[in-house]
Amino acid sequence: MSTLMRASHQWASRPADERFISLLELQDHVTRQRETSRSTVISSRKIEVHPDPEDPQLRGLLVEAGCSAMVPTHWSFGQLCSRAASPSPSAYFRENRVPAPLIADCLNYNLRFTRDIEEVGILATGDELRAVNGARYGRIWNAEIVDTLVDKFGDGVSGHWRVPGEFGRRVTVDRQNTTLFASDRDMFVFLADEDRRIEVAGRNLARGFFLWNSEVGDKTLGVGFFLFDYVCSNRIVWGADQYTEVRIRHTSGAPDRWLEETIPVLTEYSEGSAKPVQQAIEDARARKIQDDLDTFLATRFGKSLVPAIKAIHEVEEGRPIESVWDVAVAATAHARSVPKTDKRLEIERAAGALLTAA
Repeated sequence: MSTLMRASHQWASRPADERFISLLELQDHVTRQRETSRSTVISSRKIEVHPDPEDPQLRGLLVEAGCSAMVPTHWSFGQLCSRAASPSPSAYFRENRVPAPLIADCLNYNLRFTRDIEEVGILATGDELRAVNGARYGRIWNAEIVDTLVDKFGDGVSGHWRVPGEFGRRVTVDRQNTTLFASDRDMFVFLADEDRRIEVAGRNLARGFFLWNSEVGDKTLGVGFFLFDYVCSNRIVWGADQYTEVRIRHTSGAPDRWLEETIPVLTEYSEGSAKPVQQAIEDARARKIQDDLDTFLATRFGKSLVPAIKAIHEVEEGRPIESVWDVAVAATAHARSVPKTDKRLEIERAAGALLTAA
């Protein structure tokens, strides 16, 4: 078992205008965002940066990229600086409050004379420059993702799959306790099915998933599936087990991979059947380890963890490891003692992968 903090971090950091009380409200937001967006690929030589003539403080910038002047977001300004120079000077510009005319001169010079000509992908929404990506960036639109979620899970508040309650009790979703978030940079959704719990090794567990994406290049598309005991009011997931994650980088084939790899998993989840999880457990229990146990464990968890995983299973179960299920249980038990979250999740994912393979 483990504690998942990802949703809690989102909940604690999002301002009011990035919080949504249903998937339908989130859908309206990201759909409008896409409908008012335009994406194009142009030569880096056609990008020009100018100081905002209406800013008396000489702090504002405008970017012309084959169309009318646009105001860069904090994120797209950093991307533009990275395209113009390496290492990116964006942090230096911000920390030293460099005047806009000087920033414009530096970026224009680098775009014209110190970098080779390259094709650049531009994403604009209205008069706002949202992203400066590579020409082969495979954008997966937030609107497409949320459309799929609405199709599979409804409004996210009234069905089986919804914004999780608090300590297993259903709550009225508001902007304070929601787990549906989106900004000009990214989106994050946490839904759970707390009604149709399943029995796993004597524990009564709910199912949940995290989904995140950035259509501007801030992060990959990812979905994390897991079982859990309950979610507290700070949106921390307690007693999480069998965490499995799918990630898709925004390469040219990313939109097709989203359709081929992720949607079928969400569809299976939306049908509400516990059979896939239960069958995986039964298969893992039935699958005996034929290879040398130390080699089997070292290949999947690293040689240094072999003694600890074997020892904790003998202590907690009173017998040596025999099956793939035993390995998953022992590895998960050991993970609880690992203080570093990244390392703990790495062990738990490897344990979850064993069940998937079984």
